[in-house]
Amino acid sequence: MGRFAEFWFYFSVNKGAVIGLATLIFLVLVAILGPFIAPHAPYEQYREALLTPPAWQEGGNTSFLLGTDAVGRDLLSRLIYGARFSLFIGLIVVAISMVTGVILGVLAGYFRGWVDALIMRIMDIILAFPPLLLALVLVAILGPGLFNAMIAIALVLQPHFARLTRAAVMSEKNREYVIAAKLAGAGHIRLMFKTILPNCLAPLIVQGTLSFSNAILEAAALGFLGMGAQPPTPEWGTMLAEAREFILRAWWVVTFPGLAILITVLAINLVGDGLRDALDPKLKRS
Repeated sequence: MGRFAEFWFYFSVNKGAVIGLATLIFLVLVAILGPFIAPHAPYEQYREALLTPPAWQEGGNTSFLLGTDAVGRDLLSRLIYGARFSLFIGLIVVAISMVTGVILGVLAGYFRGWVDALIMRIMDIILAFPPLLLALVLVAILGPGLFNAMIAIALVLQPHFARLTRAAVMSEKNREYVIAAKLAGAGHIRLMFKTILPNCLAPLIVQGTLSFSNAILEAAALGFLGMGAQPPTPEWGTMLAEAREFILRAWWVVTFPGLAILITVLAINLVGDGLRDALDPKLKRS
């Protein structure tokens, strides 16, 4: 059985993970095809259709399947474009936090001593703050905006990768294959990144998946608090913030962006569980 076939066998045992993967693939396709499948432009306002209810409700309009918001923008189109922003945020944040966290973790686990102490104490300080509070403080310093929010969230998530990588490197660096590479004359860089790191990737992939959902949630929270993506950007958290005052008289403007966040985060978490089942040798044996 090939590696991929073996991986898929263990992954597909978890039915929730398969459903999560199918949902995630659907969301990625929606994000990629957004300009072609969205019925309206996300910023276009229809003054004659302010707070129009969904098409199936009394007073609804088939031109706006999920209704419109307070300034007459089509909710479905904004949700479709919002998928692009949310998935893009998750991808960039995980890429930044994983790269920086892995480099710091490898350095700490390989060299130990004062390098380890310095890096880990900085990571401990970051972890001592509630993630959202620290992200808020950083965005307040850098200034509100989508890019600054992504930098802040990446910094908040980085310690998880650093600690995980450090633990994996410490358990691998005294194994026979590393000692053999060292005796063969491999330098520190080669030992760290070509010999040891590839054998530490399984837990990092799982952590990356779970951090993806955390990044989307944190970005939505910052958007909701007015510190992330700024209006009129069709980002789900920002859409929720704009819809706050209409909760009682226009349920759809709050419900659909909230459901989009819920479904996306749940799908990614289910995929993370499946990856853990498929990549953890202990779970395979059980």
